Amino acid sequence: MGQQASFDLAARDWIEVRWAERGAQRPPRVGLRDLFVHAHEIEALTVTPAPALSAMYRLLYAMMARITGLDDPGDHEDDWLDRRQEFLAAPLDPEAVDAYFEEFGGRFDLFDPERPFLQDPRLADPQVCPKSAGVNKLALGRPAGNNSVWFGHHWDISPAPVAAAEAFAALLVWLYYGPSGRCGTRTHGDITKADVSAGPLRSSLSYHPEGATVLETLLAGLTPPPRHLSPDDDLCPWELPGLPDPLAAPPASAPYPGPRSRLTGGWQHALLLVPDATGDHVVDAWITWGRRHKQPSTNDAYVIHQISQQGNPDARPAEADRALWRDLDGLLQLPTNNAVEPRRPEVFDTVDDLGTFKARALGFQQDGKTKDIQFVSAITPPLLFRVRDDDPQVARRIGDLHAFGELYGRRLEFAAKRAWALATDTKPARCAWAEHAAAAYWPQAEEIFWTRMRAQDYTEPWRPFLRAATAVFEQVTQEHIRDARSARAIEQARLELHGGRRKAKHKS
Repeated sequence: MGQQASFDLAARDWIEVRWAERGAQRPPRVGLRDLFVHAHEIEALTVTPAPALSAMYRLLYAMMARITGLDDPGDHEDDWLDRRQEFLAAPLDPEAVDAYFEEFGGRFDLFDPERPFLQDPRLADPQVCPKSAGVNKLALGRPAGNNSVWFGHHWDISPAPVAAAEAFAALLVWLYYGPSGRCGTRTHGDITKADVSAGPLRSSLSYHPEGATVLETLLAGLTPPPRHLSPDDDLCPWELPGLPDPLAAPPASAPYPGPRSRLTGGWQHALLLVPDATGDHVVDAWITWGRRHKQPSTNDAYVIHQISQQGNPDARPAEADRALWRDLDGLLQLPTNNAVEPRRPEVFDTVDDLGTFKARALGFQQDGKTKDIQFVSAITPPLLFRVRDDDPQVARRIGDLHAFGELYGRRLEFAAKRAWALATDTKPARCAWAEHAAAAYWPQAEEIFWTRMRAQDYTEPWRPFLRAATAVFEQVTQEHIRDARSARAIEQARLELHGGRRKAKHKS
């Protein structure tokens, strides 16, 4: 009988990192244990793609809370914050790190026969799942079934194995960002189904504070647990004594009692990876539904919730062509005049207690069901997240700068659409002129915003954006003036940059 394949995430070197100081004893990859032990020496994680890093952060936050004891709220309101601050002063205790990973034995092994990490071993039973999905279905960017080839030639009849670390990244993306709709058939009890709800982060954009080291980053990413919550009531899936019941309905109240269960809850999919003989590669996978009931929102602490006029919170979606500075209304809780008010990610409510951090945006532009479009990753300069509370006047000025950048972007888009419509005798609609104008304006607006922010220059905040919008409008439209009619159309549309033609007031 051959040796059981293994890939222990705690011991194997698989997480790509960038060290603060490079050297011969600084490997480009580390395992989970070494990541925590050397977190004070590692500058950043370089895990890709962006949604996999977003998912990784959530797992690491949950582990960090348990290793440091910050899963316990403490005796009084400031106790948790004080204890977190103390962990910045020294490396994590290697014995505490070892104790955590030893407590759960082989549960951090991707291919443990009884509890493979974040997987359901029951799927290997033909009576449960009669057919696997294939490794091409698992891997990000590969065509599967009858789908078209975009990034590489892969055939289901002869699929190329996937490196175990890459397969784990894909597994994370499936759990957090997986599609809804058709999936592999699964039978549990007397229920046989082949459909699944979308993952809890699907189409969303996450924001994570990043410091000078991974130690700072992971401590900043923690949120305080509720008062009087016992750590034993706030467990991650791999810490539970048994496998979950896929037919169990979510509790009517408090389905996620604390931050650790919120970080690792809400998954709808179930997966099982099949290794080769060495455990270094994955050669097949099952992908199916993991819960029959749609899970309630985790109220994720890392997304901007947009509160509608009806009071409903929705995560701000990931958009690959939207620059990160445009989300500062939510990150800094800036004053806005929008109908939809943004609510800052909860994680930033206590960040300034530790220092000044950058904000990393990570996400996946997708539709709500099955279509995947583009990964999203961006980072801000260091920000003061309490600017609204500490200096309301500066917050108002930053808010004005942000608002005028958005205002003239919208006006430019409509002006370009109106110019096209007047020139072609149609109604304003999406057109090439508007797309070209947006592509030219938003990078300029971003540079204007950060230049003014760095210089703390908030005088006449509207003027540079109007100037940029006007220049772009000229650039997009002037070459299309063919006759007096098109010239009049363009000049008439130009008024939209200033708010449009004012309607004359009729005297009574």
